[in-house]
Amino acid sequence: MSRVLFSTLLVAALAVMSTACSEKPVPVAEKKEVVDPSLVTLTKELQANVKAGPVTEVQFVDTLRIPGRIQVDEQYESRAGASITGRISTLDVNLGDEVKAGQRLATIKSTELAQYQLSYIKASQQMQLHRKAVDRAKQLLEADVISPAELQRREGELNAANAEVNAARDQLLVLGMAPNAIAQLGLANSGMSTSQVNSKITGTVIARNARLGQVVAPAEELFVIADLSHVWAVAEIPEQQIAHISEGQTINIEVPALGDAELTGKLAFVGDIVNPATRTVMARANIDNSKMLLKPDMLITILLEAKPEKVVAVPATAVVRENNADHVFVQTMKPTQYKLMPVTLGRTYQGYREVLQGLQAGDQIVLDGAFHVNNERKRKEME
Repeated sequence: MSRVLFSTLLVAALAVMSTACSEKPVPVAEKKEVVDPSLVTLTKELQANVKAGPVTEVQFVDTLRIPGRIQVDEQYESRAGASITGRISTLDVNLGDEVKAGQRLATIKSTELAQYQLSYIKASQQMQLHRKAVDRAKQLLEADVISPAELQRREGELNAANAEVNAARDQLLVLGMAPNAIAQLGLANSGMSTSQVNSKITGTVIARNARLGQVVAPAEELFVIADLSHVWAVAEIPEQQIAHISEGQTINIEVPALGDAELTGKLAFVGDIVNPATRTVMARANIDNSKMLLKPDMLITILLEAKPEKVVAVPATAVVRENNADHVFVQTMKPTQYKLMPVTLGRTYQGYREVLQGLQAGDQIVLDGAFHVNNERKRKEME
C-alpha cells in the first residue's frame, strides 16, 4: 500500500509541474505618461495669432471719487430786506418766482418813514425860502439898499438849506424810496408812509421769510434772490489728495439725480486751511447751469485724477478667467511652451490690469491671444 500511495503522489506532482511549465507568463501593462493639463505648446499657426513678451511696469492714474453738493454761486445771489422798521402791507412774489432787477417784492408801511419824509419836505421848503431870499438880496444889492455882506450871509443860509435837503434825500434813498418818488414827494408836499423792498438782480426767489402783517426791522432778511444759471460744485477734498489739484483745473462731475449725467467745470477755489475735524480742504468749481438742471443742495460726485503711479501690470488680453479666478500663460523653459498660472489682479486702467501677486516685471507671458491659447489647451486636455 505504501508503494502504491507513493507512486500516486509522484504522478500527481509531475502532472502539476508539467502544467505550470506549459503556461505562458502574463504580460505587464505599459505605464502611460501623465500630462500636465495646464501646459500647452504653441503650434506654428497659433504662434502667428499670439503675441508674447515680458511683463512690464505701467503708469497708473487713479480716479478719485469725492462726494460733494451743488450750491448757489454767491456772486449771483442777492438778499433783500426791510430798510426801515415797519409792517408788511403787501407781498408781491412767492417762493420760486422769477423776478427782474428792480422789481418790487413787498411793501412796508412805516410811521418812521413818514417822519423822514416830513423832514425832507421841511428841508425842501426852507431851501425854497432861502433861494427866494438870495434872489431878493441880489436885487437890493443892485439898488444899493443892502451891503454885499448881507448877500453873502443869505447865500450861506441857502447852501446850508441845500445840504439839509441832500441829507434828507439820501436818507430816503437808503430807506428804499425811488428818486422819482422823492421828487414827487417834494412837489406834492405830502408824505407816503410806505417803503418798497426791491430785487437787486434778475433771478429766482429761493427763500422768502416774510408774512403779510409781519413787523420787520432793517436787520431782518426777507428774500433771497439767486441767478441759478451759474452754480457752484463744492466738495471736501482729503488732505492727502490736495497735492493733485490746483485752481483752474478742469474736473468731471457725476450727478446721480440726473442719471449719472457727467458735467465739466473748472476749480475756482481751493481752501488754504485744513478742517481739523474732517482733515479735508474745501474746493469749489464754477458750473454753467444755463439749462437749469442743477438744483442747490443736489448731491454730486467729483472725479479727480490722482498722482501717477508705476505698477506691474498686464494687458487685459493676457488674462484668462478659469474657475472664478484670473490666470495668465507664463513661458516655461521651452520657448513655445506656456503654463496657465493663477494671478491676483487689482485695478484696471486704459486696458491694463494691475498685478498684485503671481507675476514680476520681466516674466515672459502671452500678452495677446490668451483666449486662443486656452482653447488649444482645453482641446489637448479633452484628447
